[in-house]
Amino acid sequence: MMDVARRQRTLFDKVWDAHVVTRREDGAELLFIDRHLVHEGSFHAFNKLKERRAQVRRPDLTIGVADHYVPTRTRVLSEIAPEIAGMIRQLDDNCRANDIRLFGFDDPRQGIVHVIGPEQGLTLPGLTMVCGDSHTSTHGAFGALAFGIGASEVAHVLLTQCLWQKRPKQMRITIDGALASGITAKDVALAIIARIGADGARGHAIEYAGTAIDALSMEGRLTLCNLAIESGARCGMIAPDETTFAYVTGRPFAPKGDLLDRAIANWRELATDAEAAFDREIRLNGQEIAPTVTWGISPEDALPISAAVPDPATFDDPAQASHVREALDYMGLQAGQALDSIKIDRVFIGSCTNSRIEDLRAAAAILAGRTARVPGLVSPGSHLVKQQAEQEGLDQIFRGAGLDWVGSGCSMCVGMNGDLVPAGERCASTTNRNFKGRQGQGARTHLMSPAMVAAAAVTGQLTDVRNFLRGDR
Repeated sequence: MMDVARRQRTLFDKVWDAHVVTRREDGAELLFIDRHLVHEGSFHAFNKLKERRAQVRRPDLTIGVADHYVPTRTRVLSEIAPEIAGMIRQLDDNCRANDIRLFGFDDPRQGIVHVIGPEQGLTLPGLTMVCGDSHTSTHGAFGALAFGIGASEVAHVLLTQCLWQKRPKQMRITIDGALASGITAKDVALAIIARIGADGARGHAIEYAGTAIDALSMEGRLTLCNLAIESGARCGMIAPDETTFAYVTGRPFAPKGDLLDRAIANWRELATDAEAAFDREIRLNGQEIAPTVTWGISPEDALPISAAVPDPATFDDPAQASHVREALDYMGLQAGQALDSIKIDRVFIGSCTNSRIEDLRAAAAILAGRTARVPGLVSPGSHLVKQQAEQEGLDQIFRGAGLDWVGSGCSMCVGMNGDLVPAGERCASTTNRNFKGRQGQGARTHLMSPAMVAAAAVTGQLTDVRNFLRGDR
Protein backbone atom coordinates (compact mmCIF):
# COMPACT_ATOMS: atom_id res chain seq x y z
CA MET A 1 0.00 0.00 0.00
CA MET A 2 2.83 2.45 0.87
CA ASP A 3 4.46 1.82 -2.53
CA VAL A 4 1.17 2.77 -4.18
CA ALA A 5 0.90 5.86 -1.98
CA ARG A 6 4.41 6.95 -2.94
CA ARG A 7 3.49 6.77 -6.61
CA GLN A 8 0.27 8.64 -6.04
CA ARG A 9 0.48 12.44 -5.92
CA THR A 10 -1.45 15.20 -4.23
CA LEU A 11 -2.76 18.37 -5.82
CA PHE A 12 0.19 20.18 -4.25
CA ASP A 13 2.69 17.65 -5.63
CA LYS A 14 1.35 18.00 -9.15
CA VAL A 15 1.54 21.79 -9.22
CA TRP A 16 4.91 21.94 -7.47
CA ASP A 17 6.54 19.25 -9.62
CA ALA A 18 5.40 20.95 -12.83
CA HIS A 19 7.30 24.11 -11.86
CA VAL A 20 10.64 22.74 -10.64
CA VAL A 21 13.51 24.13 -12.75
CA THR A 22 16.38 22.55 -10.81
CA ARG A 23 17.34 21.25 -7.37
CA ARG A 24 20.13 22.08 -4.93
CA GLU A 25 22.08 19.66 -2.76
CA ASP A 26 20.44 21.11 0.36
CA GLY A 27 17.03 20.03 -0.91
CA ALA A 28 15.80 23.44 -2.06
CA GLU A 29 14.15 23.56 -5.48
CA LEU A 30 14.00 26.43 -7.94
CA LEU A 31 10.38 27.08 -8.90
CA PHE A 32 9.24 28.97 -11.98
CA ILE A 33 6.66 31.59 -11.01
CA ASP A 34 3.64 32.07 -13.29
CA ARG A 35 2.21 35.20 -11.66
CA HIS A 36 4.00 37.78 -9.54
CA LEU A 37 1.70 40.30 -7.88
CA VAL A 38 3.24 43.54 -6.59
CA HIS A 39 1.73 46.46 -4.65
CA GLU A 40 2.81 49.74 -3.05
CA GLY A 41 4.84 47.92 -0.40
CA SER A 42 7.02 46.29 -3.08
CA PHE A 43 9.12 49.43 -3.57
CA HIS A 44 12.03 47.93 -1.59
CA ALA A 45 12.43 45.22 -4.24
CA PHE A 46 12.26 47.71 -7.11
CA ASN A 47 14.94 49.75 -5.38
CA LYS A 48 17.21 46.69 -5.42
CA LEU A 49 16.71 46.44 -9.18
CA LYS A 50 17.62 50.10 -9.59
CA GLU A 51 20.80 49.56 -7.59
CA ARG A 52 21.76 46.83 -10.08
CA ARG A 53 20.52 48.86 -13.05
CA ALA A 54 18.39 45.82 -13.89
CA GLN A 55 14.96 45.42 -15.45
CA VAL A 56 12.14 43.07 -14.50
CA ARG A 57 12.78 39.69 -16.11
CA ARG A 58 9.18 38.90 -17.11
CA PRO A 59 7.00 42.02 -16.99
CA ASP A 60 4.29 40.09 -18.81
CA LEU A 61 3.94 37.80 -15.77
CA THR A 62 4.10 40.64 -13.23
CA ILE A 63 0.97 42.52 -12.18
CA GLY A 64 0.92 45.75 -10.19
CA VAL A 65 -2.01 46.57 -7.91
CA ALA A 66 -2.62 49.63 -5.74
CA ASP A 67 -4.47 48.53 -2.62
CA HIS A 68 -2.70 48.64 0.76
CA TYR A 69 -2.26 52.41 1.03
CA VAL A 70 -5.18 53.43 -1.16
CA PRO A 71 -7.63 55.76 0.64
CA THR A 72 -11.25 54.69 0.38
CA ARG A 73 -12.94 58.09 0.73
CA THR A 74 -11.32 60.00 -2.14
CA ARG A 75 -9.72 59.33 -5.51
CA VAL A 76 -7.87 62.67 -5.59
CA LEU A 77 -4.23 62.20 -4.64
CA SER A 78 -3.82 65.83 -3.63
CA GLU A 79 -6.43 65.31 -0.91
CA ILE A 80 -4.53 62.56 0.91
CA ALA A 81 -1.42 62.50 3.09
CA PRO A 82 1.71 63.25 1.01
CA GLU A 83 3.55 60.12 2.18
CA ILE A 84 0.64 57.89 1.11
CA ALA A 85 0.27 59.68 -2.21
CA GLY A 86 4.01 59.19 -2.69
CA MET A 87 3.70 55.41 -2.21
CA ILE A 88 0.95 55.23 -4.82
CA ARG A 89 2.92 57.34 -7.32
CA GLN A 90 6.03 55.24 -6.70
CA LEU A 91 4.16 52.08 -7.68
CA ASP A 92 2.96 53.84 -10.84
CA ASP A 93 6.52 54.89 -11.68
CA ASN A 94 8.02 51.46 -11.04
CA CYS A 95 5.41 49.68 -13.17
CA ARG A 96 5.71 52.21 -15.99
CA ALA A 97 9.52 51.97 -15.99
CA ASN A 98 9.36 48.18 -16.26
CA ASP A 99 6.38 47.89 -18.62
CA ILE A 100 4.26 46.12 -15.97
CA ARG A 101 0.50 45.94 -16.24
CA LEU A 102 -0.93 48.08 -13.44
CA PHE A 103 -4.35 48.13 -11.82
CA GLY A 104 -3.63 51.52 -10.36
CA PHE A 105 -5.31 54.16 -8.25
CA ASP A 106 -7.39 55.50 -11.16
CA ASP A 107 -8.05 52.20 -12.94
CA PRO A 108 -11.77 51.27 -13.09
CA ARG A 109 -10.74 47.68 -12.28
CA GLN A 110 -8.69 48.62 -9.19
CA GLY A 111 -9.21 46.67 -6.01
CA ILE A 112 -7.52 44.49 -3.41
CA VAL A 113 -4.87 42.33 -5.07
CA HIS A 114 -6.40 39.07 -3.80
CA VAL A 115 -9.84 40.11 -5.06
CA ILE A 116 -8.98 41.33 -8.53
CA GLY A 117 -6.64 38.42 -9.37
CA PRO A 118 -9.55 35.94 -9.42
CA GLU A 119 -11.97 38.59 -10.69
CA GLN A 120 -9.86 39.32 -13.75
CA GLY A 121 -9.04 35.68 -14.53
CA LEU A 122 -5.37 36.17 -13.70
CA THR A 123 -5.69 33.47 -11.03
CA LEU A 124 -6.02 30.05 -12.65
CA PRO A 125 -5.72 26.40 -11.59
CA GLY A 126 -2.25 24.92 -11.60
CA LEU A 127 -0.33 28.21 -11.52
CA THR A 128 2.39 29.26 -9.12
CA MET A 129 1.63 32.69 -7.68
CA VAL A 130 3.56 34.88 -5.25
CA CYS A 131 3.15 38.33 -3.73
CA GLY A 132 4.76 40.29 -0.93
CA ASP A 133 1.65 39.73 1.19
CA SER A 134 0.99 36.82 3.53
CA HIS A 135 -2.61 36.35 2.37
CA THR A 136 -1.53 35.36 -1.13
CA SER A 137 -2.70 31.91 0.00
CA THR A 138 -6.16 33.17 -1.08
CA HIS A 139 -5.50 32.19 -4.70
CA GLY A 140 -5.10 28.54 -3.71
CA ALA A 141 -8.89 28.34 -3.85
CA PHE A 142 -8.44 27.68 -7.59
CA GLY A 143 -5.91 24.90 -7.14
CA ALA A 144 -3.01 27.31 -7.60
CA LEU A 145 0.15 27.12 -5.50
CA ALA A 146 0.11 30.62 -4.00
CA PHE A 147 2.07 32.01 -1.07
CA GLY A 148 3.45 35.22 0.37
CA ILE A 149 7.11 36.16 0.11
CA GLY A 150 9.47 38.68 1.73
CA ALA A 151 11.06 41.77 0.19
CA SER A 152 14.31 40.04 -0.82
CA GLU A 153 12.31 37.24 -2.44
CA VAL A 154 10.19 39.80 -4.32
CA ALA A 155 13.42 41.21 -5.76
CA HIS A 156 14.61 37.70 -6.67
CA VAL A 157 11.41 36.98 -8.60
CA LEU A 158 11.53 40.37 -10.34
CA LEU A 159 15.09 39.60 -11.47
CA THR A 160 14.73 35.91 -12.37
CA GLN A 161 11.01 34.92 -12.44
CA CYS A 162 12.07 32.01 -10.22
CA LEU A 163 12.28 31.37 -6.50
CA TRP A 164 14.20 28.90 -4.32
CA GLN A 165 11.90 27.00 -1.96
CA LYS A 166 11.99 23.88 0.18
CA ARG A 167 9.06 21.55 -0.28
CA PRO A 168 6.79 21.78 2.78
CA LYS A 169 5.04 18.89 4.46
CA GLN A 170 1.41 18.32 3.53
CA MET A 171 -1.78 18.34 5.56
CA ARG A 172 -5.30 17.53 4.42
CA ILE A 173 -8.23 19.03 6.29
CA THR A 174 -11.42 17.19 5.42
CA ILE A 175 -14.80 18.61 6.35
CA ASP A 176 -17.79 16.43 5.60
CA GLY A 177 -21.41 17.14 6.42
CA ALA A 178 -23.59 19.98 5.24
CA LEU A 179 -23.12 23.35 6.91
CA ALA A 180 -26.19 24.61 8.74
CA SER A 181 -28.03 27.77 7.73
CA GLY A 182 -26.04 30.88 8.63
CA ILE A 183 -22.69 29.05 8.71
CA THR A 184 -20.13 30.38 6.25
CA ALA A 185 -16.58 29.73 5.11
CA LYS A 186 -15.40 32.29 7.70
CA ASP A 187 -16.92 30.17 10.46
CA VAL A 188 -15.28 27.07 9.00
CA ALA A 189 -11.89 28.77 8.83
CA LEU A 190 -12.07 30.10 12.40
CA ALA A 191 -13.23 26.69 13.66
CA ILE A 192 -10.22 25.07 11.99
CA ILE A 193 -7.77 27.59 13.44
CA ALA A 194 -9.29 27.22 16.90
CA ARG A 195 -8.93 23.44 16.58
CA ILE A 196 -5.32 23.20 15.38
CA GLY A 197 -3.92 26.52 16.63
CA ALA A 198 -2.22 29.49 15.00
CA ASP A 199 0.91 27.34 14.51
CA GLY A 200 -0.90 24.07 13.94
CA ALA A 201 -0.10 23.89 10.23
CA ARG A 202 3.38 25.45 10.40
CA GLY A 203 5.65 23.98 7.76
CA HIS A 204 2.73 22.46 5.86
CA ALA A 205 0.76 23.05 2.70
CA ILE A 206 -2.93 22.50 3.40
CA GLU A 207 -5.41 20.88 1.04
CA TYR A 208 -9.05 21.44 2.03
CA ALA A 209 -11.38 18.61 1.01
CA GLY A 210 -14.72 17.00 1.82
CA THR A 211 -18.36 17.48 0.95
CA ALA A 212 -18.63 20.75 2.91
CA ILE A 213 -15.74 22.20 0.91
CA ASP A 214 -17.16 20.93 -2.39
CA ALA A 215 -20.39 22.78 -1.62
CA LEU A 216 -18.68 26.14 -1.08
CA SER A 217 -18.90 28.85 -3.73
CA MET A 218 -15.66 30.26 -5.14
CA GLU A 219 -16.09 33.25 -2.83
CA GLY A 220 -16.29 30.92 0.15
CA ARG A 221 -13.26 28.96 -0.99
CA LEU A 222 -11.29 32.18 -1.37
CA THR A 223 -12.15 33.11 2.23
CA LEU A 224 -11.07 29.69 3.48
CA CYS A 225 -7.72 29.69 1.66
CA ASN A 226 -7.15 33.32 2.64
CA LEU A 227 -7.13 32.23 6.28
CA ALA A 228 -4.84 29.21 5.76
CA ILE A 229 -1.91 31.41 6.71
CA GLU A 230 -3.54 32.14 10.08
CA SER A 231 -3.05 28.50 11.07
CA GLY A 232 0.63 28.77 10.19
CA ALA A 233 0.37 27.06 6.79
CA ARG A 234 2.61 27.95 3.89
CA CYS A 235 -0.40 27.83 1.59
CA GLY A 236 -3.94 26.50 1.28
CA MET A 237 -5.35 24.74 -1.77
CA ILE A 238 -8.64 23.32 -3.06
CA ALA A 239 -8.79 21.04 -6.09
CA PRO A 240 -10.43 22.70 -9.11
CA ASP A 241 -13.85 21.39 -10.09
CA GLU A 242 -16.95 22.44 -12.01
CA THR A 243 -17.49 25.36 -9.63
CA THR A 244 -13.98 26.58 -10.42
CA PHE A 245 -14.35 26.17 -14.17
CA ALA A 246 -17.67 28.02 -14.23
CA TYR A 247 -16.15 30.92 -12.29
CA VAL A 248 -13.12 31.20 -14.57
CA THR A 249 -15.10 31.06 -17.81
CA GLY A 250 -15.49 34.48 -19.39
CA ARG A 251 -13.01 36.28 -17.13
CA PRO A 252 -11.00 38.94 -19.03
CA PHE A 253 -7.57 37.26 -18.78
CA ALA A 254 -8.72 33.63 -18.67
CA PRO A 255 -8.30 31.27 -21.64
CA LYS A 256 -11.14 31.29 -24.15
CA GLY A 257 -12.65 28.92 -26.70
CA ASP A 258 -10.58 25.84 -27.51
CA LEU A 259 -7.80 27.03 -25.21
CA LEU A 260 -10.23 27.03 -22.29
CA ASP A 261 -11.52 23.57 -23.19
CA ARG A 262 -7.98 22.19 -23.26
CA ALA A 263 -7.10 24.01 -20.05
CA ILE A 264 -10.11 22.56 -18.23
CA ALA A 265 -9.15 19.06 -19.38
CA ASN A 266 -5.71 19.59 -17.85
CA TRP A 267 -7.10 21.18 -14.70
CA ARG A 268 -9.24 18.12 -14.04
CA GLU A 269 -6.04 16.07 -13.73
CA LEU A 270 -4.81 18.19 -10.80
CA ALA A 271 -7.06 16.45 -8.27
CA THR A 272 -5.25 14.46 -5.58
CA ASP A 273 -4.84 10.81 -6.50
CA ALA A 274 -7.01 8.41 -4.50
CA GLU A 275 -4.15 6.75 -2.59
CA ALA A 276 -1.90 9.77 -2.15
CA ALA A 277 -0.44 10.14 1.35
CA PHE A 278 -0.41 13.24 3.54
CA ASP A 279 1.88 13.91 6.47
CA ARG A 280 -1.10 14.83 8.61
CA GLU A 281 -4.86 14.41 8.32
CA ILE A 282 -7.50 16.48 10.17
CA ARG A 283 -11.23 15.82 10.04
CA LEU A 284 -14.13 18.02 11.13
CA ASN A 285 -17.88 17.52 11.00
CA GLY A 286 -19.44 20.40 9.10
CA GLN A 287 -22.74 19.94 10.90
CA GLU A 288 -21.06 20.75 14.23
CA ILE A 289 -19.66 24.13 13.13
CA ALA A 290 -21.48 27.11 14.66
CA PRO A 291 -21.25 30.87 14.04
CA THR A 292 -17.78 31.63 15.37
CA VAL A 293 -16.14 34.79 16.73
CA THR A 294 -12.75 35.64 18.18
CA TRP A 295 -12.39 36.95 21.74
CA GLY A 296 -8.64 37.48 22.01
CA ILE A 297 -5.55 38.68 20.17
CA SER A 298 -4.93 35.74 17.80
CA PRO A 299 -7.24 34.10 15.25
CA GLU A 300 -6.93 30.90 17.28
CA ASP A 301 -8.76 32.67 20.12
CA ALA A 302 -12.09 31.71 18.55
CA LEU A 303 -15.23 30.12 19.94
CA PRO A 304 -18.88 29.56 18.98
CA ILE A 305 -20.97 32.66 19.70
CA SER A 306 -22.89 30.66 22.35
CA ALA A 307 -19.71 30.15 24.41
CA ALA A 308 -18.08 32.28 27.09
CA VAL A 309 -14.68 33.97 27.40
CA PRO A 310 -12.21 31.39 28.78
CA ASP A 311 -10.77 31.53 32.28
CA PRO A 312 -6.95 31.42 32.46
CA ALA A 313 -7.22 29.56 35.78
CA THR A 314 -8.58 26.51 33.94
CA PHE A 315 -5.46 26.03 31.79
CA ASP A 316 -2.77 23.60 32.96
CA ASP A 317 -0.23 24.94 30.47
CA PRO A 318 1.36 28.09 31.97
CA ALA A 319 2.05 29.52 28.51
CA GLN A 320 -1.60 29.14 27.49
CA ALA A 321 -2.81 30.65 30.74
CA SER A 322 -0.44 33.58 30.27
CA HIS A 323 -1.71 34.14 26.72
CA VAL A 324 -5.33 34.17 27.92
CA ARG A 325 -4.52 36.67 30.67
CA GLU A 326 -2.70 38.91 28.19
CA ALA A 327 -5.60 38.68 25.72
CA LEU A 328 -8.26 39.45 28.33
CA ASP A 329 -6.26 42.42 29.58
CA TYR A 330 -5.82 43.89 26.12
CA MET A 331 -9.40 43.18 25.03
CA GLY A 332 -10.94 44.49 28.25
CA LEU A 333 -12.91 41.29 28.89
CA GLN A 334 -13.71 39.21 31.97
CA ALA A 335 -13.22 35.46 32.28
CA GLY A 336 -16.56 33.69 31.97
CA GLN A 337 -18.23 36.61 30.18
CA ALA A 338 -20.77 35.41 27.62
CA LEU A 339 -19.56 36.24 24.12
CA ASP A 340 -23.00 37.43 23.08
CA SER A 341 -22.97 40.00 25.89
CA ILE A 342 -19.90 41.84 24.57
CA LYS A 343 -20.78 45.38 23.45
CA ILE A 344 -19.11 46.81 20.35
CA ASP A 345 -18.33 50.36 19.27
CA ARG A 346 -18.21 49.98 15.49
CA VAL A 347 -18.18 47.48 12.60
CA PHE A 348 -16.13 46.91 9.49
CA ILE A 349 -17.04 44.87 6.41
CA GLY A 350 -14.23 44.48 3.89
CA SER A 351 -10.64 43.16 3.36
CA CYS A 352 -9.25 40.43 1.10
CA THR A 353 -11.02 37.92 3.35
CA ASN A 354 -14.64 39.06 3.03
CA SER A 355 -15.32 41.87 0.56
CA ARG A 356 -16.70 40.09 -2.48
CA ILE A 357 -20.25 40.38 -3.77
CA GLU A 358 -21.42 37.28 -1.90
CA ASP A 359 -20.11 38.76 1.37
CA LEU A 360 -21.85 42.07 0.78
CA ARG A 361 -25.11 40.34 -0.09
CA ALA A 362 -24.98 38.30 3.12
CA ALA A 363 -24.45 41.39 5.26
CA ALA A 364 -27.11 43.39 3.40
CA ALA A 365 -29.66 40.59 3.89
CA ILE A 366 -29.37 41.09 7.67
CA LEU A 367 -29.28 44.89 7.52
CA ALA A 368 -32.19 45.35 5.12
CA GLY A 369 -34.90 47.41 6.80
CA ARG A 370 -32.90 47.70 10.02
CA THR A 371 -30.76 50.39 11.62
CA ALA A 372 -27.26 49.92 13.00
CA ARG A 373 -26.76 50.95 16.62
CA VAL A 374 -23.07 51.66 16.02
CA PRO A 375 -21.15 53.38 13.21
CA GLY A 376 -19.40 51.31 10.60
CA LEU A 377 -17.60 51.12 7.30
CA VAL A 378 -18.29 48.94 4.26
CA SER A 379 -15.47 48.74 1.71
CA PRO A 380 -16.02 46.50 -1.35
CA GLY A 381 -13.06 44.49 -2.58
CA SER A 382 -12.82 46.15 -5.98
CA HIS A 383 -14.34 48.85 -8.15
CA LEU A 384 -16.21 46.15 -10.04
CA VAL A 385 -17.62 44.64 -6.85
CA LYS A 386 -18.67 48.15 -5.78
CA GLN A 387 -20.34 48.73 -9.14
CA GLN A 388 -22.23 45.43 -8.98
CA ALA A 389 -23.33 46.05 -5.39
CA GLU A 390 -24.69 49.46 -6.37
CA GLN A 391 -26.53 47.96 -9.32
CA GLU A 392 -28.19 45.54 -6.88
CA GLY A 393 -29.02 48.35 -4.44
CA LEU A 394 -26.83 46.98 -1.65
CA ASP A 395 -25.19 50.36 -1.09
CA GLN A 396 -28.63 51.82 -0.32
CA ILE A 397 -29.19 49.13 2.31
CA PHE A 398 -25.85 49.87 3.98
CA ARG A 399 -26.42 53.62 3.89
CA GLY A 400 -30.00 53.20 5.05
CA ALA A 401 -28.75 51.25 8.07
CA GLY A 402 -26.39 54.12 8.91
CA LEU A 403 -23.08 52.64 7.69
CA ASP A 404 -20.54 54.39 5.47
CA TRP A 405 -20.24 53.05 1.91
CA VAL A 406 -16.73 53.77 0.63
CA GLY A 407 -14.30 52.81 -2.14
CA SER A 408 -12.19 49.69 -2.58
CA GLY A 409 -8.88 49.02 -0.87
CA CYS A 410 -7.41 47.22 2.13
CA SER A 411 -9.08 49.91 4.25
CA MET A 412 -9.56 49.21 7.96
CA CYS A 413 -7.91 45.78 7.81
CA VAL A 414 -4.38 47.18 8.04
CA GLY A 415 -4.86 50.67 9.44
CA MET A 416 -2.28 52.26 7.15
CA ASN A 417 -4.55 54.25 4.85
CA GLY A 418 -6.57 56.50 7.13
CA ASP A 419 -9.31 53.99 8.02
CA LEU A 420 -8.71 53.22 11.71
CA VAL A 421 -10.43 51.92 14.82
CA PRO A 422 -9.81 54.46 17.61
CA ALA A 423 -7.78 53.31 20.62
CA GLY A 424 -9.88 51.44 23.16
CA GLU A 425 -12.79 50.89 20.80
CA ARG A 426 -14.12 47.44 19.99
CA CYS A 427 -14.78 46.50 16.35
CA ALA A 428 -16.75 43.58 14.90
CA SER A 429 -14.75 42.93 11.75
CA THR A 430 -14.69 40.66 8.70
CA THR A 431 -10.89 40.92 8.48
CA ASN A 432 -8.27 38.21 8.95
CA ARG A 433 -6.22 39.28 11.97
CA ASN A 434 -7.11 40.44 15.46
CA PHE A 435 -3.54 41.13 16.58
CA LYS A 436 -2.87 43.99 18.97
CA GLY A 437 -3.05 47.26 17.07
CA ARG A 438 -3.89 45.62 13.74
CA GLN A 439 -6.75 48.03 13.04
CA GLY A 440 -5.16 50.93 14.89
CA GLN A 441 -3.14 51.47 18.05
CA GLY A 442 -5.13 50.17 21.00
CA ALA A 443 -7.95 48.88 18.79
CA ARG A 444 -9.82 45.75 19.87
CA THR A 445 -10.89 43.44 17.06
CA HIS A 446 -13.40 40.56 16.97
CA LEU A 447 -13.28 38.51 13.77
CA MET A 448 -16.45 37.00 12.30
CA SER A 449 -18.43 36.54 9.08
CA PRO A 450 -20.10 39.45 7.20
CA ALA A 451 -23.55 38.35 8.33
CA MET A 452 -22.36 38.16 11.94
CA VAL A 453 -20.89 41.66 11.66
CA ALA A 454 -24.21 42.91 10.31
CA ALA A 455 -26.05 41.28 13.20
CA ALA A 456 -23.64 42.93 15.66
CA ALA A 457 -24.25 46.29 14.00
CA VAL A 458 -28.00 45.97 14.50
CA THR A 459 -27.81 44.88 18.16
CA GLY A 460 -24.70 46.78 19.24
CA GLN A 461 -23.11 43.60 20.59
CA LEU A 462 -21.80 40.24 19.41
CA THR A 463 -24.89 38.35 18.28
CA ASP A 464 -25.81 34.95 16.87
CA VAL A 465 -26.93 35.64 13.30
CA ARG A 466 -29.24 32.63 13.50
CA ASN A 467 -31.54 34.75 15.68
CA PHE A 468 -32.22 36.87 12.60
CA LEU A 469 -32.61 33.87 10.32
CA ARG A 470 -35.20 32.40 12.71
CA GLY A 471 -37.05 35.71 12.79
CA ASP A 472 -36.27 36.35 16.47
CA ARG A 473 -35.08 39.89 15.66
